[in-house]
Amino acid sequence: MGLFSEIFIWWHGQTMGTRFYTWRKGRLVGEDGQGNRYYEAKDGREIGGYVRRWVTYNGLAEASRVPPDWHGWLHHTMDTPPNEEDYAPREWQQPHMPNLTGTQHAYRPAGSLHKGGERPQATGDYQAWRPE
Repeated sequence: MGLFSEIFIWWHGQTMGTRFYTWRKGRLVGEDGQGNRYYEAKDGREIGGYVRRWVTYNGLAEASRVPPDWHGWLHHTMDTPPNEEDYAPREWQQPHMPNLTGTQHAYRPAGSLHKGGERPQATGDYQAWRPE
């Protein structure tokens, strides 16, 4: 399945076409903590007035896996890549977390069917609406 998935299936990483395009036209700019790699057009080719930038994911191609600093660079909000900046996060800043909805690590509140389906009793300050 390795060669087949690399040729046709884009959601598990890059396809052969993307790999070839990146090898031919891309210049590696950096890598984030999840192993995603960020590229820029090495010939400086512009699309819509901006130099083309893209990411190849390490594993599942999910846009929420791109940290905010690299997202800003990809969308030309910042000119300097995050790996070239001297930025130290504040003590109150948490590390980036991708969107976990639909995965086994998603938030499941008490009463969820995935947590046994036992809903806690209402506290008494709630009265259900009944049509008259």
